[in-house]
Amino acid sequence: MSSRITRRSVLAVAAAGLIAKPAILRAETWPSRPISLVMPFAAGGGTDLLARALAQDLGERLGQQVVVDNRAGAGGNIAATFVAKAPPDGYTIMFGTPGPLANNKLMYKSLAFDPERAFAPIVLIAKSPLIVAARLGLPVKDLAELKAYAGANPGKLNVGVPGNGTLGHITSVLLQQALGVKMASVPYRGTAPVVNDLLGDQVDLAMDFMPSYVPLVRDGRIRALAVTTSQRAPDLPDVKTVQEAGVPGFEATAWYALAAPTGTPADVIDKLNAASNAFLKSPKGKEALATLSMQAVGGTPAALKAFITAELEKWGPVVKEANITM
Repeated sequence: MSSRITRRSVLAVAAAGLIAKPAILRAETWPSRPISLVMPFAAGGGTDLLARALAQDLGERLGQQVVVDNRAGAGGNIAATFVAKAPPDGYTIMFGTPGPLANNKLMYKSLAFDPERAFAPIVLIAKSPLIVAARLGLPVKDLAELKAYAGANPGKLNVGVPGNGTLGHITSVLLQQALGVKMASVPYRGTAPVVNDLLGDQVDLAMDFMPSYVPLVRDGRIRALAVTTSQRAPDLPDVKTVQEAGVPGFEATAWYALAAPTGTPADVIDKLNAASNAFLKSPKGKEALATLSMQAVGGTPAALKAFITAELEKWGPVVKEANITM
């Protein structure tokens, strides 16, 4: 009787080993098929170009193709919902931005996901400054003069932003709070119409991502008053930061990060993190970021998690005071 039990036990252990071994091998050989990098915007913009440069490099480092999957709409929520519901196996990851990975939680009345719970942070890829730009006819050359002019002309200035609830919009609100002035926000459908109306003197100021404005500043068609990162932008090295202009601690940036569905294995997260950091340190990565007026960051998953928490704490009161809801 005891010998039969022993044989059964041995067979059971052996069978368990046969079942477990393929699972271990699958984990050890990730990735064994193409990876989908989900992008919350349409193809062709600066964010998409960075995602594609990163995807190509990751594919070379990981030995499997990384395919950019553009799923635009709803402020990034369509892409984020798709990734949040994807299997946590490392084959669907998100190239995220402030909206879907953080700020949309503060604005949308109902989301199909909670960004703090739905995603496992991988790495903060880069930051990008916003520009505070003025039409040439506005008699201000820097933030100090803007503060004085806006204070002497309450309610008369307006600022174009690329959409209600966008980073340009909430940055405008934050800067007004910091300067102690009030200006009317004029939301547009994207950057192009903001630029057109700034050039046409239909709006006094613009608060938006830099790339579309840099050539106009260089050509003397608009005036750059400040950039919103803590460091000056290489594309406009003579333009002061908001901090240098007298607002200590002010920083508002576009940022780009990788995240995966919660539950993705830690070793997969670590491999993606290491490969992404290697891209940022490579000549190819540095060139891609410089071309797009972006600043490399990198770091650990824990650092990204802490950064997102800080972003929510910063923008929460701003969104509430401005009563921005979707």
